[in-house]
Amino acid sequence: MLTFTIRRLILSVPTLLFISLVIFLLLKLAPGDPMASQPLTIPPEVRERMREALGVGAPWYVAFPKWLYQFFVVEPLYFADLVFGTSWSEGQQRVISWQTRSPVMDIVVQRLPQTLWVVGTAYVVAILIALPIGIYSAYRQYSWFDNAGTFITMVGFSVPPFFSGVLVIVIFSVWLGWFPSIYDTTHTVTDWESFKVQLRQMVMPVMVLALQITSQLSRFMRASMLDNLNQDYVRTARAKGLSEKVVVLVHVLRNSLIPVVTVIAIGIPAIFGGAIITEQVFKVNGIGQLLITAIQGNDLPMVQTLTFIFAILIVLFNLIADILYGVLDPRIRYD
Repeated sequence: MLTFTIRRLILSVPTLLFISLVIFLLLKLAPGDPMASQPLTIPPEVRERMREALGVGAPWYVAFPKWLYQFFVVEPLYFADLVFGTSWSEGQQRVISWQTRSPVMDIVVQRLPQTLWVVGTAYVVAILIALPIGIYSAYRQYSWFDNAGTFITMVGFSVPPFFSGVLVIVIFSVWLGWFPSIYDTTHTVTDWESFKVQLRQMVMPVMVLALQITSQLSRFMRASMLDNLNQDYVRTARAKGLSEKVVVLVHVLRNSLIPVVTVIAIGIPAIFGGAIITEQVFKVNGIGQLLITAIQGNDLPMVQTLTFIFAILIVLFNLIADILYGVLDPRIRYD
């Protein structure tokens, strides 16, 4: 297993380099002027220096290595020294001087806690709900619980977040007044009371996100359990006199988790990517909203960095999923 992990980590280096090059070239070749969204009050000489710093007109083989260096070498660089490592738009704070730049990673780190609070919690809640539902639905196939679960999961997976988000705001915020309709991103958790306030404002966005994630995972869990319940090893375990609880929760569940682990591992990077639509509906100042703002503002450094971070997370969690396969199924050997 150790040899396999080291080999995959070494292989991931050229993979990520190729992905970063594709991202860089796609955004560099995209039509439009990166400086078009900047205020007209910027002096021409400053505007020209900003264009040079962003690599506008520079060959890709010159700009690309500089961007890679500035991505991995974290230091408080100024805008005049950067090519593609600094964001020039952040919310309402517009840049009018090239000396006042902030590195992209600093902005990402500021936004990440909000995304982890909402999207991360929703993913954990969805896993804790989806797995038991999928297991019991498969074990009691075509029962009233299975039929009800199928109906609810199909509805939850079909309804888009922009509709379900507005719906829960109308019901739980406008009509009942139980929860705030807008997520307060300036709120900080310092004691138990502030923690309860944080939980209260998280309920609705977590509810909307967890509904879709639960619908997907529970269907995968049910289908995987059904595939294994009729296998020969299950009949053998029952014939040996093992209890039904041990057969289902130890033998069948362990083998059924293998495809589900893949779905979970692929979905985890989405936590760091943020839920773009849900964050827009509930005004969560997270990574998803940051990406939308960067795209609308033609903020190429921010778009490049966020996209590359997502690529790194996908490669990393695919490796973690492959390692977990060997843990769940002893028959799987990589060395």
